[in-house]
Amino acid sequence: MVLPVVVYGHPVLRKKSVEIGPDFEYFQELLTDMWETMYVSDGIGLACPQIGKSLRLFVIDASPLKKDDPSLENFKKAFINPRIVEKTGEIWTFNEGCLSIPNIREDINRESKIRIEYYDENFAFHDEHFEGVMARIIQHEYNHLEGILFTDLVSPIRKRLLKSKLMAISKGKFEVSYKTILPKKKVIQKV
Repeated sequence: MVLPVVVYGHPVLRKKSVEIGPDFEYFQELLTDMWETMYVSDGIGLACPQIGKSLRLFVIDASPLKKDDPSLENFKKAFINPRIVEKTGEIWTFNEGCLSIPNIREDINRESKIRIEYYDENFAFHDEHFEGVMARIIQHEYNHLEGILFTDLVSPIRKRLLKSKLMAISKGKFEVSYKTILPKKKVIQKV
């Protein structure tokens, strides 16, 4: 089932998410809904807080970026209870966007390499290293689990310039092709 995406200003986007276990009720249904919601919304990643659930789970399918980076062709994973244990490498800038902050893109600085521990959809443990765009996407989605949005990472002057656009989003003044939930839990039908 396609779920509505929570947008900027909703308190769930600022909460630190809680871990889930293999006995989590409706886990497979939740995971299926997340993949479906991400694809319908034209995203490459989706974290549980973005669908109104404060759980430590996100999904990524970076294959739409394979034209620019062939290594992303088969980069499709679910990350359960992830923990970034190390960030290294050069700080590099990349233009990011977010389904929860529609129609805004900003240049964001992030480390180029990470080491992350997580469980996959079968609750098998992984301790892996990622770099480049893969590391960036993971960091973006991971931040959602920590209550951090990509707009928090821009310079103070950019934050001031974005303030009115972010307030407009929280009031529903935007157009997207997917269903959304405003901070006061009003569902906006897709346009």
